[in-house]
Amino acid sequence: MNMIFKLPRPIKRLISVFIDSFFIVSSFWFALFLRFENGIDIYNASYWTVIAWVIPFAIMINISLGLYRAVIRYLSSTAITAVCLSVVTSTIVLALSALFFEANIPRSTPIIFGSFLLILIGGSRLMVRSWASRLSKNNKINVLVYGAGTEGIQLVNSLIKCSQYLPKFFIDDNKKLKGLIINNMRVYQPSDIERLIVKYDIKRILLALPSNSRSNRARILNSLAHIKVEILAMPVMSDLVSGKIKIDDFVEVNIEDLLGRDTVPAKASLLNANIKNKVVMVTGAGGSIGAELCRQIILQAPTKLILFEASEANLYLIHKELENYIFNNNLTVELFPILGRVQNKLVSEKVLKNFKVQTVYHAAAHKHVPMVEGNVVEGVNNNVFGTLHLAQAAIAADVDTFVLISTDKAVRPTNVMGATKRMAELCLQALANNNHHTRFCMVRFGNVLGSSGSVIPLFKSQIKQGGPITLTHKDITRYFMTIPEAAQLVIQAGAMGKGGDVFVLDMGKSVKIYDLATKLINLSGLQLINKKNPYGDIAIIETGLRPGEKLYEELLIGDDVGKTEHERIMSAHEVFLPWSELNVVLEKLQLACINFDQHSIRDILLNAPTGFAPSDGICDYLYHQTQQSKARLKQVS
Repeated sequence: MNMIFKLPRPIKRLISVFIDSFFIVSSFWFALFLRFENGIDIYNASYWTVIAWVIPFAIMINISLGLYRAVIRYLSSTAITAVCLSVVTSTIVLALSALFFEANIPRSTPIIFGSFLLILIGGSRLMVRSWASRLSKNNKINVLVYGAGTEGIQLVNSLIKCSQYLPKFFIDDNKKLKGLIINNMRVYQPSDIERLIVKYDIKRILLALPSNSRSNRARILNSLAHIKVEILAMPVMSDLVSGKIKIDDFVEVNIEDLLGRDTVPAKASLLNANIKNKVVMVTGAGGSIGAELCRQIILQAPTKLILFEASEANLYLIHKELENYIFNNNLTVELFPILGRVQNKLVSEKVLKNFKVQTVYHAAAHKHVPMVEGNVVEGVNNNVFGTLHLAQAAIAADVDTFVLISTDKAVRPTNVMGATKRMAELCLQALANNNHHTRFCMVRFGNVLGSSGSVIPLFKSQIKQGGPITLTHKDITRYFMTIPEAAQLVIQAGAMGKGGDVFVLDMGKSVKIYDLATKLINLSGLQLINKKNPYGDIAIIETGLRPGEKLYEELLIGDDVGKTEHERIMSAHEVFLPWSELNVVLEKLQLACINFDQHSIRDILLNAPTGFAPSDGICDYLYHQTQQSKARLKQVS
């Protein structure tokens, strides 16, 4: 049967024509046999003449009704109606042919002929459809559909026609739906799920909950996290309709759904304030946060958007993406991709002045803790002096608003990266108190999901490779936020600043990374290897805290925090140095960087009001290489 299904469609149509012709002949002679109890003369020429007329007419009727175009394995009610019309018409042709050729055929014969023909032609097609369905089901993966709403019903209708999944039943926590039969599938309650997974050999759980709130999806996902079955989410229905993706293209559950953080609607007035009809520049435009800021900014209709980026490859990618978006949506935003480093004050000032930039979002930074620990001088130059030079260039160019993207690692930092970001904050706080037009503010938040270096993509990659998952410490916790939400809140916070403000985004509850890794394993349909389950699929290995890494992060240095007009944005009031004092510290820091004096850099960061409390010694690669070289020279001498 599989060989027949794999034949080219024209060959299958010819086979159908031949079989239907055979059915017509068989039905005719069988009808005569029933009517003539004493036997029939099969050599009667008039009988064969009638058959010779009926067969081509019947085949032509079948062709005109589209019977040979219908795919039998998906035979619909329309095709069955066509079969009935074909049989009725063939029966009429038989009766008329018998009269015209004066064949000795009883008047009840056409009725018997039609009955047999309907059974043979219709029944054979139903039988083939049944065989095809049975063969198809044998190759499908048994799944349950979580959600018996409109989306779930649409999903099941689509799955019936696809080749990969076989839906067996619905799960829905709406008690009113309990026990109902929808699309020939029973609706069960979540409490039945473990029993039914075993009974029906379920291999996947398909979530059909696109309209549910993220907190509700998180509740459902967390209730399923202990079940060792892979969980996938249905594609967005608009993408299915548009043809962007196929029904078989189910997606992994978004980690933001697992965290259950519902976004707060943005305030249009705050989004527009620093962007609409203005010239805007984003530094680090090709990075995770910078790129998302650019995507959000062009939606607010600036006149020009300057993409300032040190990486040529990243700049090319974000410029191409935004260029296509602007073209496809008939926007009037002018894009200018500028290659440059924020450490170069001259270049920054020329760009800001020549383009008459009004708003700057400063996202350019070295942000990976281990990288900055191993490259201290570059970290200080980029994060501290890069920010300082850009801020001074903004003052010289009379920029209206300057927004620094900061980090929770700037709070009581245990690493150089955090200390440099706190120093960058101090620079802007000090400059904000000087007499000039530019308004400075800083926005501090934690980890964003999906950014370069984030643990989530790393964990998913390790799971796909069969493990193990590497974790620095079992008790480590982090705050998480989606990149789009972070970008939106940064833009809104920037509109609220009065000068020197430090804004802190509400990151919700901190998340234990070990628990996150465990849930990702379970949602992938795999089992964690541990003492209780030594024969599981994926192990979690602790590698130890990296240099400068904290077990947990904080968002505030002190307790002096105030509310703002946005519920997810807080205003922190923190200690800072006036410019006259800070400038002395910065001059010493710059000299230490020029001389690659790691000890002086560390002492300056320790003595500045950064709260720097390093958890490790000096980890800089160049410093250690220099020390080793000196030691070798001493041995030689």
